[in-house]
Amino acid sequence: MERVENLTELLAAQHHVGNQMLNLRKSASLKCAIELGIPDAINQHGEPITLSELVSALPINPSKANHIYRLMRFLSNAGFFVLQDQGYALTAAGPMANDSTLIVQVMMTQCKFVFDGLTSLADVGGGTGAVARAIAQNFPNLKCVVCDLPHVIAGQEGTENLDFVAGDMLEKVPAADAILLKWILHDWSDEDCVKILKNCKEAIPGREKGGKVIIIDMILESQMKDDESVETQVGVNMQMLMGYGAKERSEKEWAKLFQDAGFSDYKALPLLGVCCLIEVYP
Repeated sequence: MERVENLTELLAAQHHVGNQMLNLRKSASLKCAIELGIPDAINQHGEPITLSELVSALPINPSKANHIYRLMRFLSNAGFFVLQDQGYALTAAGPMANDSTLIVQVMMTQCKFVFDGLTSLADVGGGTGAVARAIAQNFPNLKCVVCDLPHVIAGQEGTENLDFVAGDMLEKVPAADAILLKWILHDWSDEDCVKILKNCKEAIPGREKGGKVIIIDMILESQMKDDESVETQVGVNMQMLMGYGAKERSEKEWAKLFQDAGFSDYKALPLLGVCCLIEVYP
């Protein structure tokens, strides 16, 4: 009996190790599907799409149909697509392709109060302005500005209440009632984070006048109970170490950053999945 149990454990361990070894293939396959435009092709089709219809919609030679079949079978098994009788369809993971849109939707429905009383907002490190555009559309009386490196904002056009300015957050931040830092600080060391936060503090008015920094980032061990959330947190934490020499932070580590940068208080609340919204006050 003991040998059978040991064999069962060994087989389970073998499956686990094998699946972990395939994770690299999974991310590479997903990257391939996105670059080929497979999610867009399925979405534009409006209903489950057959393999032949999918191949016809892609910029590939029809002779590659078998490769697409193997790719779709692999990604469907991984939960990125679903195979129905009529063909392939998107799953609930589809909307995750646009993280900014999801976060803005949650902010506009659950956290609208964050923008109450503000007349100006600077989205620092805001890239091409996806988040700032959505905020500007929802708050037409709020003056928004996106600040990022020159090559990032090159060619971006503003609107009546949205502008783009070139800048380096390590040197200076545009003046505004509030500064937005979305998925920014986890890319930087503690020393650089303090420098960025100090620049933000100099750019905003006092707390009595509504000044604050709005951070959208991860707080490690922030009421995450399920295994997938924990796996996401520790996985992204390792990614930050490997890619940037940076890290995700616990609430205690966040609090120390705020204190070292000269802020007086903060308030954190869960936003979406492992993502949290932190208001930091001067």
